[in-house]
Amino acid sequence: MSLAVVYSRAQQGIDAPSVSVEVHLSNGLPGLSIVGLPETAVKESKDRVRGALLNSRFEFPARRITINLAPADLPKEGGRFDLPIAIGILAASGQVPAERLNEYEFAAELALSGALRGIRGVLPLSLNCARAGRTLVCARTNADEAALAGDAAVLCAEHLLEVCAHLSGSHSLVSHRRTPSTVSAELPDLADVRGQQRARRALEVAAAGGHSLLMVGPPGTGKTMLACRMPSILPPLDDEQALEAAAIASISSTGFDPQRWRQRPFRAPHHTASGVALVGGGSHPRPGEISLAHQGVLFLDELPEFDRRVLEVLREPLESGRITISRAARQAEFPARFQLLAAMNPCPCGHLGDERGQCRCTPDQIRRYRARISGPLLDRFDMQVEVARIARAALRSDDKTVSEPSSAVSARVTAARQRQQLRCGRTNAAMDQHAVDRHCRIGRELQDLLDQAMEQLSLSARGYFRILRVARSIADLDGENNIGHKHLTEALSYRRLLRAPTGLEV
Repeated sequence: MSLAVVYSRAQQGIDAPSVSVEVHLSNGLPGLSIVGLPETAVKESKDRVRGALLNSRFEFPARRITINLAPADLPKEGGRFDLPIAIGILAASGQVPAERLNEYEFAAELALSGALRGIRGVLPLSLNCARAGRTLVCARTNADEAALAGDAAVLCAEHLLEVCAHLSGSHSLVSHRRTPSTVSAELPDLADVRGQQRARRALEVAAAGGHSLLMVGPPGTGKTMLACRMPSILPPLDDEQALEAAAIASISSTGFDPQRWRQRPFRAPHHTASGVALVGGGSHPRPGEISLAHQGVLFLDELPEFDRRVLEVLREPLESGRITISRAARQAEFPARFQLLAAMNPCPCGHLGDERGQCRCTPDQIRRYRARISGPLLDRFDMQVEVARIARAALRSDDKTVSEPSSAVSARVTAARQRQQLRCGRTNAAMDQHAVDRHCRIGRELQDLLDQAMEQLSLSARGYFRILRVARSIADLDGENNIGHKHLTEALSYRRLLRAPTGLEV
């Protein structure tokens, strides 16, 4: 005989449906069973819940207890269901009131002592609670992250007894509000880079328009150093962008640190990373590096050392800004609007073009090395720039040439992006065909120049429009309404680097 059926809720993943926890008490042999595609961690909830209830001085019903996690066809994972299961059992057995349960969603793991522990993915859960008009009850360690979801009502507790006291009306939990972080991130400064004026300029143009950039040069010339300083010249995220990036980080294996709120992600996976690590996947799909870099920067150092099949998975997300992961039982879609930076050597030994003649690579070795990067992927880089060796005098600490700091460059980049937002509501790199036709118009003389460049450089249609987008970004940095001759010629110079048959054009 059923004594009660109580619904409490918990959610998992981005835009995942709410999971109802139904508790059914019936006559029969005492025991607890969980149904609804639970994984091992969820099945073990029965032992954690039993220990938490008994150690909190509650009565564990000596009845047959069936926990149904609905919808039944959605796989359930993690310890987030501990608190809803415990509250459901207490409400079904009459130990706490059940009238107000539909106002709340519960999500926390339980210690055997009854203490509440934090879970992964609390931010998207809080966002969905806010949309549904429900109050989220979570562990105190998750409170700051959950409160990032704007108007979400968040109640936090440290122990199961506090939650039960709130439901009983004897002691109310206080709504938790986010305290903005006062800790400013200390990012590497562009002033640390000595020389490399052309590479610095290319980095600024790429930041202004959100363009992908490939840096080519010998070892030790500052390619990685430049890439690591990209976040310092990018404008901070607005609240909507910050929520998107934080929600993805929240469901990742490392979780999200609220102290990094509104900081642009910077991901730099090792070249041994697999395709799944890069795009995401697994039996329960998780975001990969390209999604964790959403609204930020993905840096691939030593680009030809990545497995070619791994690099090929970047082609579709670079165009669409999304990645869809399909499995037999489930499909998940994650945003992946990232800015791609990459660095590579010009040849296997890295010294091609060195005036001292150190390179001993044969043309066949160079071709094989370059062939690790497919033509279609190379064509998706908006910009390519050489990072050459610099004079030893420029490395001295007493050199009077002072590099421009990130703050000055960031001011120009921010102003350029503001112009783009006012013009079409997006970065130049994200403009669609209609926006390019409208905002990247050029005169007859410049059109002839571009046609001639397409013929000489064998540019594709994709390359044609990417040149126009880059030229538009250069004009925005100069505060110009129209694309001029100097803007177009500079944009063309960023497409010539790897067009030589066997080596760099140096």
